[in-house]
Amino acid sequence: MRPVRHTKPAGARQSRRGHPSASYSFTMRVELPTIPGTFARLAATIGRAGGDLGAIDLVSAGQNKTIRDVTVLAADEAHARRIMEAVRRRPAFDVRAVSDRTFLMHLGGKISVENRKPLKTRDDLSMAYTPGVARVCEAIHREPKSAWTLTIKGTTVAVVSDGTAVLGLGDIGPAAAMPVMEGKAMLFKEFGGINAFPICLATRDVDEIVRVVSALAPTFGGINLEDISAPRCFEIEERLKRRLDIPVFHDDQHGTAVVVLAAVYNACKLIRRTIGSLKVVVSGVGAAGVACTKILMKAGVRQVIGFDTAGAIHRGRRENMNPAKDAYALATNPANYAGGLAGALKGADLFLGLSGPGTVRPAWLKRMSRDAMVFAMANPVPEIMPEDMPGNVKIIATGRSDYPNQINNVLCFPGLFKGALSVHASAVNERMKLAAARAIADLLKRDELSPEYIIPSVFDRRVAVKVSEAVARAAVATGVARRIPRSAGGAVK
Repeated sequence: MRPVRHTKPAGARQSRRGHPSASYSFTMRVELPTIPGTFARLAATIGRAGGDLGAIDLVSAGQNKTIRDVTVLAADEAHARRIMEAVRRRPAFDVRAVSDRTFLMHLGGKISVENRKPLKTRDDLSMAYTPGVARVCEAIHREPKSAWTLTIKGTTVAVVSDGTAVLGLGDIGPAAAMPVMEGKAMLFKEFGGINAFPICLATRDVDEIVRVVSALAPTFGGINLEDISAPRCFEIEERLKRRLDIPVFHDDQHGTAVVVLAAVYNACKLIRRTIGSLKVVVSGVGAAGVACTKILMKAGVRQVIGFDTAGAIHRGRRENMNPAKDAYALATNPANYAGGLAGALKGADLFLGLSGPGTVRPAWLKRMSRDAMVFAMANPVPEIMPEDMPGNVKIIATGRSDYPNQINNVLCFPGLFKGALSVHASAVNERMKLAAARAIADLLKRDELSPEYIIPSVFDRRVAVKVSEAVARAAVATGVARRIPRSAGGAVK
């Protein structure tokens, strides 16, 4: 079923906090008098406070009182508190306990290590560990590449972060970053069948991060860098790529870029434009902004103007520059535009937001071309809310799950790593990324596309399979594969 665009009721103003969602849900245990209509009044109280009712479970029922667990979805923490207070103010409702469902999910961590083989007899023990394991160790010592098949290396990725650029939270440190890295490991397993382990490093030093990750590399078939601040992330990734013979992939950069390109491919089909004819304006020239620009230009885009907090990135600018932005200035902005964002948007076809809320105004977007595309991807609050888009914007994408066209990296990284690991790839290159983007886009046939449906659902199980196959083929074609599967036209090596 295709998603439906959210619309704003006539005369209503959409709250900037967004829609109630499971991420701010809670369960109240409420004691109610056993009187007809009491629960209806509880439901009405929650509804008037803006909450959405979820599951309703009967805990116990007696002659005089009933106890129920009531799950409620809120829009944020403050909203959840207001709902709870509204219920507590009613004398008929006795709130016994409240539990935050998101925190409950994280109790004890979200992932675990499980044995793949049984260990129930002396024979099992002698083969899995001493003395039998020594034979396998010697085999790997003689033939190091056999580690890909005789250990977890061939199915395992390290998710590495220093906690300096976590989601929209910023620099919160390695311990606080751990829940995100655990979640990433869950996504690898669920969507790609890949084992992933979170590694949060208590250092921000580029040299030390490179040294530590390099030292850990023999355990893993790939390194997924995550939530490392720019411009350090560029240097860390490049140095690790030069140093290691396994894929190194900074998902904040390249995962975002691959999914953006897939969405642009399909959006161009709808508006009947070629990708090379687009004028693109990018707000936010950090890790994701640089990578999105690079992959769009690799795909044929010629006109890109990037903006950061100091304005347009152009040749000759000195304020707030670094080596990554210097390179960006040389590669983009052919007319060397030095004005403001509003002026740059005149005649633009695609606004790509990778910055923060309130970056762009509706009046500026009116200056864009007819059938304009706006990808406002700041999370949790985008650069402009979809409800505030002017009429000339035909295609809207965000990073949120409660609007159509979610640009979500999970469409890329599980399948990309699955494909890279399947051929024992030594790297992830541009051809592999472009192949991943095309595979994602091509899952939707032309007659399936609509302005609210330019990208597959994250729960479409075909995505990781198709991306994996395309990435493996590209790895073989570009010579970075060390194993050629039969599906790629060769014998298994």
